Amino acid sequence: GFPVVTKPYNGNHGRGISICLRTDAEVVDGYNKAKEISRSVIVETFLEGDDHRLLVVNGDLVAATRRTPGHVVGDGVHSIAQLVEIVNQDPRRGVGHEKVLTRIELDAQAQMMMAREGVDADTVIDDGRVVYLRSTANLSTGGTATDVTDIIHPDNRDMAVRAIRAIGLDVGGVDFLTTNIAESYKAIGGGICECNAAPGFRMHVAPSEGTPRDVAGPVIDMLFPPGAPSRVPIAAVTGTNGKTTTARMLAHITKMAGYTPGMTTTDGVYIDGQRTVEGDMTGPVSARMVLADPQIDLAVLETARGGLLRAGMGVRHVNVGAVLNVQSDHLGLKGIDTLEQLAEIKRIVVEVATDCAVLNADDPQVLKMSGYTEAKVICYVTMNPQHGLVREHIRAGGRACALEAGVNGQMITLYDKGSHIPLLWTHLIPATMEGRALHNVQNAMVAASMAFSLGIKLDAIRQGLRTFDTTFFQAPGRMNVFNEHPFKVLFDYGHNAHAVGVMADLAQRLDVTGKRIV
Repeated sequence: GFPVVTKPYNGNHGRGISICLRTDAEVVDGYNKAKEISRSVIVETFLEGDDHRLLVVNGDLVAATRRTPGHVVGDGVHSIAQLVEIVNQDPRRGVGHEKVLTRIELDAQAQMMMAREGVDADTVIDDGRVVYLRSTANLSTGGTATDVTDIIHPDNRDMAVRAIRAIGLDVGGVDFLTTNIAESYKAIGGGICECNAAPGFRMHVAPSEGTPRDVAGPVIDMLFPPGAPSRVPIAAVTGTNGKTTTARMLAHITKMAGYTPGMTTTDGVYIDGQRTVEGDMTGPVSARMVLADPQIDLAVLETARGGLLRAGMGVRHVNVGAVLNVQSDHLGLKGIDTLEQLAEIKRIVVEVATDCAVLNADDPQVLKMSGYTEAKVICYVTMNPQHGLVREHIRAGGRACALEAGVNGQMITLYDKGSHIPLLWTHLIPATMEGRALHNVQNAMVAASMAFSLGIKLDAIRQGLRTFDTTFFQAPGRMNVFNEHPFKVLFDYGHNAHAVGVMADLAQRLDVTGKRIV
């Protein structure tokens, strides 16, 4: 039965909507207009009343606005076209969404609305007479908004909240038609013509009349409840060799501790252990990729000199920064010609660390970086239990990680605020090949120090190190061992003399009856 409304199945800003259609011809015309916007068309019963937008955020109605379609009010002197020009002189009106209100246009819909009233653009209308130039009250088509939050009836408020909850939205706008928002829909009627999953805030923040409402505040409070952490912990590791393995170890430890880590490495971006992007991902773009992923709650960033030189860190601060070593590699590129200059670049990672800087005390270039960090704590890592500076640091209550010789081998030991914490025998870490792969012993020590500095429990650190191996599946291209041949194959990605030397050193430590070929 008439009257009816035709509207696109999926549209926005009131486009393609025709209301109060009373004849077959008008319905056909309305259908054709809606069809221009969407493949499907909805026909609805027409509801009398003013158009209200009720904004619900996190289960509460935070604002209510009565929206009036674009219109002019006669003065008995000016024509409709002149009145539109006068209305558009309002400094609050602009094109599209550039200002709080939008300019009115005398387009095809305005012509149709005027024809219904028996007027045209040149008609001078009586003083006080209202001529509507739009059938819908969207601000984007020239409408105005009046805040009615303080007078909305509790029944209407509850109805809006229930509607948005039924759909399952955190933020939703209810388009509610009623003759009087201050009276219950149960008494005077009314109804919902639409719910919006992405409601505009403009009409509430800057209404044409009434009290402006801070509707963005409740949204931010919902996303970031007061007192809740709004940033994920970030750990960054750099160095010439060992970055990828250390980053993988740390990400594995955090996963064992119950976190969902995001990691950047030389071979891709990993989210919760699954590679999402392939390629060399050690620069600022990949760091932002990880930090933009809503799934993660901790970030492990392998940071290479190339990305630092090109575009910086990608983050302003990290909680824990670690430097493994500074060796001769890529020298002569982008103005970096000496080890000292290379160290200056890699030093950035600890310069931006806020909580802890983890430094390899066995590398003189890395040791010097302690004077350039403002982190609350410096954690030295050494494989030399007689290291003078580290021993002094431990005696002063500082944090460190060192190897201690014992009856059963070598124990990775943590020191912090006077505490002596035996962590794990090196031969129990699969990645160290029973303690023979000294470079992975060192990588494990750095990963353990970083995890400890991130507040991860000791049992989770032990569990992570004991379950991390160098199989192709867990560490592709990093010290993978293949025993399927008459000879053992040790496969590693070493791109400088230091890396090759480390693998040659490991080969000397393995029990081999025949030749060793590199």
